[in-house]
Amino acid sequence: MEKIAVVDFGGQYTHLIARRIRQLGVYSEVVPADAAAGDLAGYKGIILSGGPSSVYAPDAPDCDDGIFSLGLPILGLCYGHQLMSHKLGGEVKRGLVHEFGPADLKPATGTGKASPLFKNVSASSTVWMSHGDEVSRLPAGFETIGSTADCLQAAVGDAARKFYGLQFHPEVTHSAEGAQMLKNFLEVCGCALDWSMKDYVATLEDKIRAQCEGRKVFLLVSGGVDSTVAFELLNRALGADRVLGLHIDNGLMRKDESADVLNFMRAQGFDNLKIKDGTATFLSNLKGVTEPEAKRKIIGETFLHVKDAALAELNLNPREWMLAQGTIYPDTIESGGTKHAAVIKTHHNRVQGILDLMAEGLVVEPLAELYKDEVREVGLMLGIPANLIDRHPFPGPGLGVRLLCAAGNTEPVDAAAIARAEEVLETKGLGGEVLPVKSVGVQGDARTYAHPCLIRGTRDWRAADAAATDLLNRVRAVNRVVLEVAAEAGPYQPVAQECTRERLDFLREADALCTAALKNNDLYAAVWQMPVVLLPLSKGGRPVLVLRPVSSSEAMTARFAELPFAVLDALWKELAALGAGSLLYDVTHKPPGTIEWE
Repeated sequence: MEKIAVVDFGGQYTHLIARRIRQLGVYSEVVPADAAAGDLAGYKGIILSGGPSSVYAPDAPDCDDGIFSLGLPILGLCYGHQLMSHKLGGEVKRGLVHEFGPADLKPATGTGKASPLFKNVSASSTVWMSHGDEVSRLPAGFETIGSTADCLQAAVGDAARKFYGLQFHPEVTHSAEGAQMLKNFLEVCGCALDWSMKDYVATLEDKIRAQCEGRKVFLLVSGGVDSTVAFELLNRALGADRVLGLHIDNGLMRKDESADVLNFMRAQGFDNLKIKDGTATFLSNLKGVTEPEAKRKIIGETFLHVKDAALAELNLNPREWMLAQGTIYPDTIESGGTKHAAVIKTHHNRVQGILDLMAEGLVVEPLAELYKDEVREVGLMLGIPANLIDRHPFPGPGLGVRLLCAAGNTEPVDAAAIARAEEVLETKGLGGEVLPVKSVGVQGDARTYAHPCLIRGTRDWRAADAAATDLLNRVRAVNRVVLEVAAEAGPYQPVAQECTRERLDFLREADALCTAALKNNDLYAAVWQMPVVLLPLSKGGRPVLVLRPVSSSEAMTARFAELPFAVLDALWKELAALGAGSLLYDVTHKPPGTIEWE
């Protein structure tokens, strides 16, 4: 079987590269950065992944020099591109402009012959960037085969050795012709493009039976796509008598969510499902906690404690049971779950208690190598109704990471950052301000915790997108941009906020109005997900809400979705009647802004 090796340097998209290659018809697997060159000799080609490090950092991940002498085609992406240039005699420096999000690639003809990497690729192509460093001098034998306005060496190649480097990420869906570029590389490798995933479900079921031999399985069912598909797989592989589902209402759910979960799971034929209300425990454990990572870890550990209490109440012997989770690959990589990966945000299914159970071999995760769209594909293959498969994703920590908490003191904004932001906005003819709160982002495959910049003065999505891109590329203290849709009079003021029933109930009602607006205007299917965020700010003495509608497929990259302003204006009237003081609209792509704010 023909195979492509993806060398893992801890990039957010490493497994996404392997997945894209499989989708193109070639089996691909991820190998560690320290893999010996001899172990890679049997592959048809090698792809060097991205990563959060700088190649000139003392602890930067490295690879065996011998891979460049195997005679195999090599494609370096982002960090992998920089590492290849660095190791072969080129130079990498900190870029004057950091690129995050879309950029316009202009493929070059080089010495008069277009690069095979850009066969059937347009003369101007949208690609997805996420980098602060760049290749400043090419190694011998390489030439520039593509550039963007801010990155001269956006694409480089040594045609004689079949070595290529791309500063951008062709593997993400928002690189418009990235799949074609990867397909071209596979053709350079001489691959037949004939691998298929048709037997994948049977493979998953076999793995479940092997891992769970002699044990029963206890699955925490959130009701989302991942846990629903995992529940179906486990029931098929092991039988309902060996599987028990537990839905825990953590008090952080959407309006009527737990009742809806029970109803549609029962309608699907899942009678081996129980519900436990853990609201009081979760809210007690979260009292006074404001830091995002601390909140995520507390929620994850509390799930385990409530699960243990449920086992005891049911008189189940813990030694006979394994814990199953609907973990998918983005959960692992964003939690820093591979050797060189940075922690972007700790997912509830990757807290220390879970890691301890995994070390004992007591956790089964049948979907752990998949992305959201692949999970949906598997779900449809299993016969799960489309209305369940197409539900908007909802994070395990629920509204706990959409209700931003603060002690009430201002998150100080650097004066130089304010001046720089104002300068950028002035060139766009817009007003705005850097808000005194912070949110989590992902830039250059690393975590950021920085300020959002508010913009006002436009109702043109392209203008908002252009302003956001410039702000995010040129103001380092900013990792997110929001457009002010409507607001009461007065300044934005910091307020104290924590996860209380009162604040959560307000957010629940606001979220329900926003979801209804999508459904009533036939927009639900057009939006992949729309978090509604409650900021620790007031405007006119009233709460500040943010809409975060995005378009995505695998959750590793996303574009903000463009909703009609007529819909937003009607929604604002409802939210204002509910008590909101401002409605903001997140116009940040991922990267640099994560989909959730925390």
